[in-house]
Amino acid sequence: MSRLPALRGFLLPIAIAALLGGCEGGQGAAPPAAAPAPGQATAADPAAAPLLAALQKQLDSHRRIIVLLADEDTQAERDRATSTRIGQQLFHQGLEQRDAIAAQFDALLRTASPQRFATLGAVLDYIESAPDLFDADRLAFREVLRDLHARVGADSSLPAVKLHQRIGEDLEALDEIERNYNQEVTRIFSRFERTRAIALKREKWEDYLAHLRTRYDREAILRDHGVIEPYPMSMKDSEREIFGRDLPAKTVVLTFDDGPHKAHTEEISAILKRYDVPGVFFEVGRNIGTVGADGTVALGAMAGISRQLMADGYAVGNHSLTHAQLSRTSGDALREQVLGTDALLRRVGGERAPLFRFPYGARNAEGLQLLGEAGLKSIMWNIDSMDWADPVPESIVQRVLAQVQKEQRGIILFHDIHDRAVKALPQILDRLIADGYQFAGWNGRDFSVSRARRDAGNAATVTTGYEKSWAIVIGIDDYAKWPKLEYASRDAQAVADALTGQFGFPSSQVIVLKNHDATRNNILAAFHDRLSDGRTQKNDRVFVFFAGHGATRQLASGRDLGYIIPVDSDPREFATDAIAMTDVQNIAESLQAKHVLFVMDACYSGLGLTRGGPASSSFLRENARRTARQMLTAGGADQQVADSGPNGHSVFTWVLLQALSGKGDLNGDGLITGTELAAYVAPAVSAVSRQTPAFGSLPGSQGGEFVFQVPDSQEFLNAGSAQLSADAIALNSRADAAQGGIDATVKVAGLQGGSSTLVVPAAVPASDRQRAQQANDRGLQLYREKRYDEAVAQFTEALKLRPDFAQAANNLGFVYYRQQRYAEAARWLENTLKIDPSRAVAYLNLGDAYVHAGDAPRARQAYLTYLELQPQGSGAAQARAQLQKL
Repeated sequence: MSRLPALRGFLLPIAIAALLGGCEGGQGAAPPAAAPAPGQATAADPAAAPLLAALQKQLDSHRRIIVLLADEDTQAERDRATSTRIGQQLFHQGLEQRDAIAAQFDALLRTASPQRFATLGAVLDYIESAPDLFDADRLAFREVLRDLHARVGADSSLPAVKLHQRIGEDLEALDEIERNYNQEVTRIFSRFERTRAIALKREKWEDYLAHLRTRYDREAILRDHGVIEPYPMSMKDSEREIFGRDLPAKTVVLTFDDGPHKAHTEEISAILKRYDVPGVFFEVGRNIGTVGADGTVALGAMAGISRQLMADGYAVGNHSLTHAQLSRTSGDALREQVLGTDALLRRVGGERAPLFRFPYGARNAEGLQLLGEAGLKSIMWNIDSMDWADPVPESIVQRVLAQVQKEQRGIILFHDIHDRAVKALPQILDRLIADGYQFAGWNGRDFSVSRARRDAGNAATVTTGYEKSWAIVIGIDDYAKWPKLEYASRDAQAVADALTGQFGFPSSQVIVLKNHDATRNNILAAFHDRLSDGRTQKNDRVFVFFAGHGATRQLASGRDLGYIIPVDSDPREFATDAIAMTDVQNIAESLQAKHVLFVMDACYSGLGLTRGGPASSSFLRENARRTARQMLTAGGADQQVADSGPNGHSVFTWVLLQALSGKGDLNGDGLITGTELAAYVAPAVSAVSRQTPAFGSLPGSQGGEFVFQVPDSQEFLNAGSAQLSADAIALNSRADAAQGGIDATVKVAGLQGGSSTLVVPAAVPASDRQRAQQANDRGLQLYREKRYDEAVAQFTEALKLRPDFAQAANNLGFVYYRQQRYAEAARWLENTLKIDPSRAVAYLNLGDAYVHAGDAPRARQAYLTYLELQPQGSGAAQARAQLQKL
């Protein structure tokens, strides 16, 4: 915006201007004078800095509201409601910002300094003609200018009179802009309790929106205000109904029909709380209230029970209005049964679950179609307690347990209107918990286990089909007669720690030989005495890692033969005192284990490798029938291992460890096969060093694959969470850039020369819960590499798939904290505690966010709650120190 006489002449032809906003005037109009950018204005007049910062916050809220609401005609009803709710928050934040700016004006004008008018002039320069502002942006400041106009008018000094005139001319110019865009912006802002009556030039509206969309994204705006909209409701089982047969093994859903009951519903709720398990309540509408002929909803006395269930986090669904047999109902009567109760539940609370259970399970095609139109999902059952008919609690217990044992998973039907269900439930829960069952709740899209019970164990579920897992890990730095190495011993220990830690190899079955222990006799004895002669069985796996010297000898036939060098080998005698790869091959063939993988962080050649088998959509089933003898090496005979990787590791082992941390799961199925490991490691190592890793299957292999199952990360990010060093981040960035994606062809070298093409096994379909966990774990990897925006995107994806994912919510909040976005961090940490109120680390994180946001009372309460939950926790000293400061 120019100084105003020029601006008013400029506005008349603006409809045909090539650019929106005060970039250049129409024909015959002088271009407006350029205003300094905020940083330049601040440098010229430091007193203007807080005012300019406040104006930019005001502008940001204005823009966000427009982006949220401009496309509401194309949004679903739920999305429009969300946009309006967040828009209301932004609007009232804008009002608070305006009041704060007015207070700054007052403080400035009360000073006697003649510089005060120059400061206000710098502010006006920015509003009028900053080159990065659109005219529609400037209208965000209209009420601010009105406030300033009134305040300056009270001063009769000559500088004040001139400033008052200048502001008045600005307001007149804004009136002209307002008239041009009255329709669009009135539609957006008129819904709020107070309106600025801002409007923009019609011919430029789409240009302005296009500009805003390059800077703002609706999803990001909602996320910043604590909202992530889940993906559309999952449709499993028969696409329209859930019976429970697709739940994970040993997982059940507890459901209770026909309530609320004035006594028994609360008793059931108390039992669920005591056992810390979720439940779903399907309620009959007439028990909650009435629906008049005109659709008027009136809640009854027991609606409070339903409201408390929602507040306690239980899913409350629809069980029809009068418990009629809906398979014999159609038309308006059917709609009343479904939609009437839905209206009642919505009146009870906005947290009603979009779930419907047909009374008696009796349904017809019209009823299912109506549910689809209403956005409801039919929830059936596959385990019936028969508590509605059986008066004996012990009989109910035995019936449920017998059916659960037969089905191994499912939805259990109870009724919270019978005291016998109250008496039977604790016995059933005791037995199911003892048998290792998990309890799933409704997460907004489907049924999932959102968190472990408070006293649940951490036993991992094995899905790779192995009975036992064995490993031999060797690392040698301190050679007597060969050149000493720096990192081999540390590499070996890191690999051993990964095997016993994240992959659950028993430490008693991981043989670690380092430095002077890694003699030729000890290495061979580890294979022959510990793993052969029937000690490993046909369903076991064996992982072998060697970090040390490798050598190659050319035989009289011209063929190369490779060796791994034990600590006691002599370079002049390695043909007899080292371990030839033919010996390794013989060892591999002698083992009974189904799958064996050798990973050699050494460079040599001289082992014939065969090509791996093709991938299959039924990979796991076929892999269980095929043996695997695979080998991955660090490089060829004419290469040296790069002993200069991050954190005291060789480059090869560092990349290997990154692959095992999850990056090697190239097809996203939660498994890392030997082929995937090579497909990640080989191009990555080649990209960051002069090594060319080789991979293949040893003779005798039947095309099987060694498999690692990627464990679900349990980490809740906090101030103690580790991040990578700068050199590790740089190396990982180069390694990741070498990856071509799941569909890319990966060629690796063979130990005898030539190359082979690797085929990654096709991924099996994953559940939303698995995909959410994978997204969360990718987010954790990105956090460690300080790639915060990408981490935010992954945690967002996890929450779209699982809205009740407390771990992802905490992690998203903590990334915002690291980005110094403390208000956004607090919102997501608050969301975490709504999902999981007992998650102590989230209170600690929330306290830190409140401290930086300047909210000392809330910070104090968050730290106190953390100490109540974890008085001896790892963050207790930090919490106490912060409380002393507060």
